[in-house]
Amino acid sequence: MASEFNLTVVSAERKIFDGHVTSVRVSGVEGELGIYAGHTPLLTAIKPGMVKFTFADGKEELIYVSGGFLEVQPTVVTVLADTAIRGEELDEQRILAAKRKAEESLSKTHNADLTAKLAREIAKLRVYELTKTKLANRR
Repeated sequence: MASEFNLTVVSAERKIFDGHVTSVRVSGVEGELGIYAGHTPLLTAIKPGMVKFTFADGKEELIYVSGGFLEVQPTVVTVLADTAIRGEELDEQRILAAKRKAEESLSKTHNADLTAKLAREIAKLRVYELTKTKLANRR
């Protein structure tokens, strides 16, 4: 059996996930991170994107995060994000509408905040699409 560790994903509003997993994948500001049991302690900022984690039975789950921080200890990994949404809770139509609006606004003016918003919407869409594919494959 694979070595497990505790993963907690928390947003500003609530705890999104708390349980035992065998691995976590997340986008750090300096690149992709793969975390397994016994990983060297680490504290780093993370980019908007997905937190992908695997359970002992091989099943995976995805959570969108707007960015935040990742803390790794040998037996505990914590993701702190302003916004965190489980993949199955994402709404494709809302994401696409927000993405379109950001693209239209960016075409009129180049603004760092709009660029960041567009990046967040694209990350949400990717998590939504990957979750949708995983759910379809389970059937």
